[in-house]
Amino acid sequence: MVRQAEVAIDNGILPERISQGSSGSYFVKNNHGTIIGVFKPKDEEPYGRLNPKWTKYLHKICCPCCFGRSCLVPNQGYLSEAGASLVDAKLHLNVVPKTKGYKDADFYLRRFESEPLPAELASQFQRRFERLVLLDYIIRNTDRGNDNWLIKYEKPDLVESLDTNDITDWGLVNRGSIDVAAIDNGLAFPFKHPDSWRAYPYHWAWLPWAKQPFSSETKELVLPLLSDMNFVQELCDDLFNLFKTDKGFDRHVCERQMSVVRGQILNLTQALRDNKSPVQLVQMPAVIVERSKGRVGTTARFRSFSDTFTQSFQEKSPFFSWC
Repeated sequence: MVRQAEVAIDNGILPERISQGSSGSYFVKNNHGTIIGVFKPKDEEPYGRLNPKWTKYLHKICCPCCFGRSCLVPNQGYLSEAGASLVDAKLHLNVVPKTKGYKDADFYLRRFESEPLPAELASQFQRRFERLVLLDYIIRNTDRGNDNWLIKYEKPDLVESLDTNDITDWGLVNRGSIDVAAIDNGLAFPFKHPDSWRAYPYHWAWLPWAKQPFSSETKELVLPLLSDMNFVQELCDDLFNLFKTDKGFDRHVCERQMSVVRGQILNLTQALRDNKSPVQLVQMPAVIVERSKGRVGTTARFRSFSDTFTQSFQEKSPFFSWC
């Protein structure tokens, strides 16, 4: 794909800037002018120094005290995107896919208010929605509104047979399908929970599907993995190895990021065991789980969790809790 993009650029077919969003991102095309991917330059991220979007420029000039996200490592959005894909793959969530055929979630959420989903598809959507919740919570996504996750919906249709005299043939039905895609994961993996001006809440927590307890299918999918200390540490090690590829990598800051991830997983595991709903999950106290001093690495495979890590609660809260 990279080679196709390079050939297209050499032939004068340049990437096209995407008007939506707060970062400088571009549709990359091949030699035929077909979009083959999205490119997000590191220095044009939402708070990057070369961000071309005028809204961020005004934000920086008019309200500098609220510019940036003090809980995030600057200019690591590309690693956050890759990290979200890694977590998605490790937990078999499959909510960070190719997005062909999807629409903004907001489009369908408004539609579902007047056209409720059939029971079977409603159950399917609930399970896919829960996987979005799992991903966002573990990576502590600070930018999940209803405009940056997608829904792909195919309505069920009655299929008319060629022989309309046989009434039983009308029972052939396209059952339809529905799926969810998590996009724009570049503002995640904070090194501390938000504690300054804004809380950066998960906007899905205000949707009706967030009030339903996590399904048995979701629990069976992830609870055995998240309850395994070795799996959690393996996940953190994989993220650590990914993040250290950045030239500005700071080992101490990355360890703090992993402390937040471990705390999120601890809360999530408890919520799943207690049959909580997503909205109850986000109401749990913010936790960080730090590696105990003098115990670095994964050699402590057979030590108990409490012997290797220390748990603490965040005491400071952001000024605004609703934004």
